[in-house]
Amino acid sequence: MEGRDRNEHLLALKVMRLTRPTLCSPIIVTSDSKDLPGNLLNNDLKHDITSVSGIETLSAGQFLLLPQSFGNIYLGETFSSYICVHNDSNQIAKDVSVKADLQTSSQRIPLSGHQTESVATELHPQDTVDDVIHHEVKEVGTHILVCEVSYTSPTQIRLSFRKFFKFQVLKPLDVKTKFYNAESDEVYLEAQVQNITTGPICLEKVSLESSHLFNVTALNTALDGESVFGHVNVLQPQASRQFLYCLAPQPSLTSDLRLLSGATNIGKLDIVWRSNLGERGRLQTSQLQRMAPDYGDIRLSVQELPNIVNLEEAFTFVCRIINTCERSMDLVLALESAPSSGLVWSGVSGRQMGKLEPGASVYLPLCMVALSPGLQNISGIRLTDVFLKRTYDYDDLAQVFVTRASA
Repeated sequence: MEGRDRNEHLLALKVMRLTRPTLCSPIIVTSDSKDLPGNLLNNDLKHDITSVSGIETLSAGQFLLLPQSFGNIYLGETFSSYICVHNDSNQIAKDVSVKADLQTSSQRIPLSGHQTESVATELHPQDTVDDVIHHEVKEVGTHILVCEVSYTSPTQIRLSFRKFFKFQVLKPLDVKTKFYNAESDEVYLEAQVQNITTGPICLEKVSLESSHLFNVTALNTALDGESVFGHVNVLQPQASRQFLYCLAPQPSLTSDLRLLSGATNIGKLDIVWRSNLGERGRLQTSQLQRMAPDYGDIRLSVQELPNIVNLEEAFTFVCRIINTCERSMDLVLALESAPSSGLVWSGVSGRQMGKLEPGASVYLPLCMVALSPGLQNISGIRLTDVFLKRTYDYDDLAQVFVTRASA
């Protein structure tokens, strides 16, 4: 990018974006020796200076190619630019100053030249004054680099001119999230990160910075501590990766269901990637929000449950019942077994649970017998509020795996 006006000004302004070079690869066109061209195309490829000897057909480059255009700028990358002011006249310009601002859709950011009155007391003919600016791009959309040059002419007149350079900042990644509120009060976050740039990138870091209400555990490593995506996590254009995190609430939250249901701020994702020849980019999402869990008047959760049970044998588990409303409740417990269910209840149905005050809880041991092998759902718990004659149904509470006992 260049701006100059010889008729009015002594100085010319040049601006160039600084980016890393790319590997120059050969254009691979080959043929079989029995085809009409024979070995002509193969020999030409071997003599191509951009090909690597012995692996010419692998499109591996050994030369660096300087940027041929302005290129794409992505959100989270560092925009670097070289600004050069050249005196292409035959007169001396004095008190030369250069200012650079970056105009976005929401703000104007000073980049250089605002701390000093002048960068050159005198600029002789064919001399230059230059500067390199850096700025981490934090907004998408149209950006305008505004460069202003001021100087004093030989006639002691203060002159100035401005040039504008427009460019677009694109979105590099598409991040989608899903939340799952578990019965244990833990929150599971699945984050899908998709590369929507024009080239491959290497995901260097994808972490979840949780809020002060939760403790986070990343579930993206194998037993040996190695990432499930390998040592180098390369993401091709339009490809995506799924990351899983478990957030456990602080003890102060689990003791108060009202505080727990109001804790919707989960945290934010911090993503660092490398693109062309290790050029770094960083992106942070806004605060992630989960849907507040609705516990209703009564919350029933499974506290203790075996994973595997034997066929035609009884097993016990423990549930916790919490009164989450603001009134006392007198509850009656009923147990119903579906005809097609592989589990049947063993115990007294229709028994009185007694009065449960607001915020109070009671632990309830229950017993079932497995009649069918395989993965079975626990269902059929009914709690009835005697005062309001309202029944609360609890189905698909948990699952157990039923297997035949070994002889």
